[in-house]
Amino acid sequence: MTNNPKHLNDFTRLHRANILKSLEHRLEVARAKGQNSLVQQLEAERSYYSL
Repeated sequence: MTNNPKHLNDFTRLHRANILKSLEHRLEVARAKGQNSLVQQLEAERSYYSL
């Protein structure tokens, strides 16, 4: 694999998608447990990565 911009861009997109998938799962768990403070923090983090 070479370090050209296309590969780096693909990696960045995949990495962001994985982070968002993990955040969604963590949000589901926090909501199910009624951890409202954590839900707010995770929603802020999701908004940051969704840009």
